[in-house]
Amino acid sequence: MIEVETLEGGARFNAYMAEPKGRPRAAIVVIQEIFGVNAGIRQKCDKWAEAGYLALAPDLFFRLGPGVELDPDVEPEFKQALELMGRFDQDQGVRDIEATINEARHQLVNGGKVGCVGYCLGGRLAFMTSTRTDVDASVGYYAVGLDNILHEKERIRKPLMLHIAGDDGFVPPEVQRKMHEALDDHPAVTLHDYPGENHGFAAEMGKRRSEAAARLADQRTAEFFERNLG
Repeated sequence: MIEVETLEGGARFNAYMAEPKGRPRAAIVVIQEIFGVNAGIRQKCDKWAEAGYLALAPDLFFRLGPGVELDPDVEPEFKQALELMGRFDQDQGVRDIEATINEARHQLVNGGKVGCVGYCLGGRLAFMTSTRTDVDASVGYYAVGLDNILHEKERIRKPLMLHIAGDDGFVPPEVQRKMHEALDDHPAVTLHDYPGENHGFAAEMGKRRSEAAARLADQRTAEFFERNLG
C-alpha cells in the first residue's frame, strides 16, 4: 500500500500498488467495483504488473470507511456494498482517481502514459475519468448507469473502450441501446458486446466469472493498452 494525497490537499488515502520487474512500460489505475479494493482487484493489479505495467488501485471508499473489502458471493456483504454505493460521491471519486493518476505519473520517474480500467461502478467511473481528466486511455467493464451521463461524450479526447455484458441485470437492454446510439460513431470510443453474459463476468474469482468471455475481454483490453499506452 502507498498513500496518495487528495487533489484538495489535507487528506490522504491508500492505494494498492503492484510493480513490474524493471522499468514500467506505463501505468494503469485499476478502479474498484462496489466491493472495495478486495482480493480480486488486487489480483487485477498483480496481473498488470506481470505484463510490465505499474498498477495502482485507489481505496475510493475511504471517506465512508477505509479498507473496505467485500465478497460479492456473500449476501450480507453484497447488500453492504450496495449501501456503500448509495452513499458514495462519484464526482469526488473521479477527483480521487485523478489524484491517483497524478501519483502514477510521479511514480513513473522517467515519464510515461497512464491508463485506467474499471469494473461495475468502476466502469462508470472509468467513463467519467475519460471525460473529466487527462488520462491517456480508459476501459470500462459492464459500466452501470451510463445513460444519464452520455451527454459528456463530447469531452472524450483519448481512447475509450467499453465491454458490455449482453444479459446484464444492472444494465438493461434499453440502456445498452442508448450506449450504442450515443457512442458507436465516436472516433475515440470502441464498444464490445458479450451476448448472454451477465454483470461481473470478468471477475478474477467467484461465481460471477465466465471464463471464455473474461479471457476475450481481457485480451482486448491488453491489446488496447498496448496500442495506446505503449
